[in-house]
Amino acid sequence: MQNIFDSHCHYSDEAFDEDREEILSAMKDGGVSYLLHAGTNAETNRFGVSYAKKHDFFYTSVGIHPEDIPYASEADFLEAEKLMSEEKVVAVGEIGLDYHYEEYDREKQIYAFERQLDMAKAHNLPVIIHSRDATADCMNILKKYKPRGVMHCFSGSAETAREVLALGMYISFTGVVTFKNARKAQEAVMAIPIDRLLLETDCPYMAPEPNRGKRCDSRMIAYTAAKIGELKGLSAQEIIDTATKNTKRLFNII
Repeated sequence: MQNIFDSHCHYSDEAFDEDREEILSAMKDGGVSYLLHAGTNAETNRFGVSYAKKHDFFYTSVGIHPEDIPYASEADFLEAEKLMSEEKVVAVGEIGLDYHYEEYDREKQIYAFERQLDMAKAHNLPVIIHSRDATADCMNILKKYKPRGVMHCFSGSAETAREVLALGMYISFTGVVTFKNARKAQEAVMAIPIDRLLLETDCPYMAPEPNRGKRCDSRMIAYTAAKIGELKGLSAQEIIDTATKNTKRLFNII
């Protein structure tokens, strides 16, 4: 496969500490033409901006992830907004809501989510949305703000996918769609026109079959594209080419 755009990855993760440069240097030979690193806190935001300056195919977003809200200072939010003016910062994210654990402060998450949606609007940037076990609140906020953006690592129903599409947003899938028990994700794929679909790894997580359980990297998108192509009656390369076009359109990458 060629022309892959991994629309969501985490090369700042410690899983890449021993061979990060080696992996990134192998991207182009592995068919990966572009990747978008997702910021989650002050440290990963700085990492993304730094690496975007080092690699021509590397783009980044900046934001405070809902799981990082308890540890984020006011200075972190102000720094994230400052970084939004950097040349290869193409989105605000990943931001959103995560109610997976009861101890998470939902009010603080909602405040931070809306604050960063306001930042994105002020800087004319699309958003990368994280939503886990928080569909109702997340969708209500998105309907209020109507941002440009993508629902990343989509795991919702076909019905929720249609609601996201109605807002004009894109939907992105990881290697989860290749799993044998991924019926809901596969049904969502079938509900989405290919001109609104993005591909991602969320690496080092979510490695597709036949690599499930291993460390993931952007080259593995080929397996995800093959599965989506199978569901859509298209070749893997057709899915990749369309998803890359969609990703460049959303994030205004020429």
